[in-house]
Amino acid sequence: MTMFISQLRADDGSVQVLARQEGTAARLVNNAASVLDLAKEAAGSGQTLQAVIAAHGLGAEIDLAACMAQNKILLPITHPDPSHLLLTGTGLTHLGSASTRASMHSVAEAEMTDSMKMFRMGVENGKPGKGKTGVQPEWFYKGNGHTAVAPEGDLAMPSFADDGGEEPEIAGIYLIGEDGTPFRIGFALANEFSDHVMEKVNYLYLAHSKIRPASFGPEIRLGELPQDVQGSSRILRDGRVMWEKPFASAEANMSHSIENLEYHHFKYDLFRTPGDVHVHMFGTATLSFADKVKTLPGDVFEIESPQFGLALRNRLVRDPVRPVGVTQL
Repeated sequence: MTMFISQLRADDGSVQVLARQEGTAARLVNNAASVLDLAKEAAGSGQTLQAVIAAHGLGAEIDLAACMAQNKILLPITHPDPSHLLLTGTGLTHLGSASTRASMHSVAEAEMTDSMKMFRMGVENGKPGKGKTGVQPEWFYKGNGHTAVAPEGDLAMPSFADDGGEEPEIAGIYLIGEDGTPFRIGFALANEFSDHVMEKVNYLYLAHSKIRPASFGPEIRLGELPQDVQGSSRILRDGRVMWEKPFASAEANMSHSIENLEYHHFKYDLFRTPGDVHVHMFGTATLSFADKVKTLPGDVFEIESPQFGLALRNRLVRDPVRPVGVTQL
């Protein structure tokens, strides 16, 4: 049976870890200071995370929905030094409509955009088979634990931003072991918040458009990712749904395998630093921006999938203007 884990802030300020089996209420994990500590225990002992949680045992039942309403739910994994939690992602990984793919292949190579060429590379060699290496995807850096926003928290577009748009995605959650081995903890819903107006100006602005906050959770789903993930992405304005669309993810809907995306991230020594936590987002094919939606401060993004437990909700805000200057030492 699938297990979900999460974290909440107790009244005394401490972190409490919650676990639940699919379809059951969440319970406190006994003697667990954090999800990170439990993951380290599992990595160091050679046990699964579920086995470690079972050994700790479960205590009092907790109403997760009530905790969400009280803003007590934290990110489902944190690091005591936020600089050692990395937010990264891959793009052009999901299949578009059949008509899009058909039209792509009918366009002459010389007329293809670089993005379409990379998408085609993924379609042709993004799923090479278990143990084999396929083509590398588009990759980007988003930030670190300092820019990771808890569920129900505010996603802030900076004063210089042209847009603040949602990206409903699945993220892999990883811990790097003491010997540099990447351990996958599980998967979570994520909002890979981006500036699509800036990105549209020129694809070379992609890096700028991605350096934004992101949110993930509220729960981590342990174990393998289902082959087909179905969910909904919506925007609420003044309490009403002003845009909504289904999204599909996981390998049945992707041009790359999860294994291939993981290989091309962790092949770099830099990303195998012992003790680091990685939240790696796997891309999407569903954006309100594509439907010409203009988001406004105060809008609420809601991403949900029955396969991932509680919905991920965040409010859009705009940061005030902040002068940036360099001081000569």
